[in-house]
Amino acid sequence: MRSALLAVLLVAVPALVVAQRTGGMESDQLSSSYTLSANPHTLRSREAAAGGGVLGRRSNGSLLGIDSVVNWSSYFYYPGLDGNGFPQFTWDYTMVGNSPLQQGDDDQRGGRTSRIGAPIVPVSVDLRNDDGSPRFLNGHRLISDATQFVTPVLKSPVFSDASYDSSEIPTQFTDAVQRAEFHHEASDDWHTILKSRVATPRTMVLIRGTYRFAVNPDGSCCAFILIDVNTFVNALFPPTATDTATVMGAAEHAGDITTKDISTFLFPNAYLYVNGDPAQCCILGFHSYDLEPGGASNGFRERRYVMNYSSWISPGVFGPSFTDITALSHELAETFNDPFVNNATPWWLAPNGNCQNNLETGDVIEGLPNAVFPIALNGFTWSPQNEALLEWFANQTPSSAIHRAYSYPDTSVLPMGATSQNFNCTPPLP
Repeated sequence: MRSALLAVLLVAVPALVVAQRTGGMESDQLSSSYTLSANPHTLRSREAAAGGGVLGRRSNGSLLGIDSVVNWSSYFYYPGLDGNGFPQFTWDYTMVGNSPLQQGDDDQRGGRTSRIGAPIVPVSVDLRNDDGSPRFLNGHRLISDATQFVTPVLKSPVFSDASYDSSEIPTQFTDAVQRAEFHHEASDDWHTILKSRVATPRTMVLIRGTYRFAVNPDGSCCAFILIDVNTFVNALFPPTATDTATVMGAAEHAGDITTKDISTFLFPNAYLYVNGDPAQCCILGFHSYDLEPGGASNGFRERRYVMNYSSWISPGVFGPSFTDITALSHELAETFNDPFVNNATPWWLAPNGNCQNNLETGDVIEGLPNAVFPIALNGFTWSPQNEALLEWFANQTPSSAIHRAYSYPDTSVLPMGATSQNFNCTPPLP
């Protein structure tokens, strides 16, 4: 075994020397311009498996039987088809925070502020050789550091306050969007605030063959890394409740993240490809939760660790619609509206061509020419993504959101609500 390993290392050395002398590229190395022709998007989950809609005006309380982030539920009415193609009229949904809706029969507007733990787990990416040994290229170790992006993220509108017309006081981006949805229902002091903290940095180790990469102009790692989605998911989520080898399993057992948090796993220009084909990229983020069994300490309620994977996006990697915090703002806004990835809606066809049947607010707008909403804050102009509002999915006419809008912060992106579609948006349309 030892001699076989030595042979592998000796074969690798001449290849490295050739790359150094000629400027040649490794077989899994990509040009830094590779992603300019890619299709950047977030993961479009479908796990949720003829007039305007009507929103419910009462909260049904939080979900029972789970140990997770604070949440509340309600519903809207809109004729449509469910994930199996069967007619459905009432659509339940669960959102993060305390309910903004009236809790009684009086005329008082509802809601109270929620403050939710929001740990940021920076995850560096360590690229290895076939045998698991550290990999070098032109003298540079192929490891991409995520901690360098923590401070910018904390200074961004996701975790720092900016001014929005949906709030009387400066607030965070996700709170501003949620307040826009329930602007005429909630009290002025109803907010859902993320209490950020920086958790222990983690490292994801990848074996050659499961990734592709491009180097920075100085030859260091990395302008970006493309990762096989199945490899990524297996390295992120724990396979069992006792696992500490995966990134998320280690964070759970260390107490860095809890079931009461919304946890962000922040990656450094690390994007995912599907079907084993790097040309089928790039997923820039997704939100989900890790489900673990409960025990006597929590009344045997199932534990749901709500999380998002989001990549920092350096300028120039993609076009202007995806940069800096675009993916993070997208995923956190969707988490607020659909924390357990099961809020089904009638089938809808978005202006960007996405056809789905779930309450994924960012998927409606991502990739459009006016997808992002520039916000100047802390000496930088950020690029959070505009979001579709609940009223768009319900096709509520007129919209009860702020300014009768269907999108926010840019209320002009979606001029009208969604039209209920046939199953999988197949013709003929209703």
